[in-house]
Amino acid sequence: MAYDFSKLKTNIKETEEWLSRELSGVRTGRATPTLLDAVKPEAYGARTPLRELANVSVEDARTLRVIPWDMSLVKVIEKGITDANLGIGVATDDQGLRVTFPELTSERRDQLSKIARDKTEQAKVTLRSHRTDALKALDAATKDGGMGKDEVARLKAEAQKLIDAGNESLAKILEKKETEISQ
Repeated sequence: MAYDFSKLKTNIKETEEWLSRELSGVRTGRATPTLLDAVKPEAYGARTPLRELANVSVEDARTLRVIPWDMSLVKVIEKGITDANLGIGVATDDQGLRVTFPELTSERRDQLSKIARDKTEQAKVTLRSHRTDALKALDAATKDGGMGKDEVARLKAEAQKLIDAGNESLAKILEKKETEISQ
C-alpha cells in the first residue's frame, strides 16, 4: 500500500507561504506597500485593512504615498498608521498621506534579522509538527496491518526527505530576507 504524501506536501507549501508573508512585513531599507498591510484604521465603525480604504503606492525608495478613496478618512488613516507603531513618519497633504521610512541603523538591522530568524524558527517548528503527524499516520497504518515494517521505514525516510527539502526552502527564504535587510 502506498502512502499519500499530498497532505504533508500541502502543509510544507503552506508553511513556506506563511513565512514569506510574515517576512514581507519585516521592514527593510526599501519602502514597499506590504509594510502597511498590518495597519487597520477604525473606519466606518470597524477596523478595516488600509488596502480597502486607500491606494498605497511607492513614491521613492523610502516613501510611500497613501491616497484615500474617501478624503474624509485622512485623519483616521493617519491615526491608524501612527498607532501601528512602525517607526515611520506620516505627513498629510492635499493629495493624501506621505509615509516616510527613516534610514535603518545597524542596531535596527540586527533586530530585524533576529525577528526574521525567530519567524523562520516558528516555521521550522510547524514543519516538525507536520512530520510528526505524518509519522503517526504511518505508525497507525502499521498497527492496522496495512503495511510492513520495511515499507513504513522507507516511507518515513521519504517523509524526512520532504521535511528536509522544506527546511532548505525556509533557509533560502531567510537568507534572501537577511540579504535584503543588510543592504
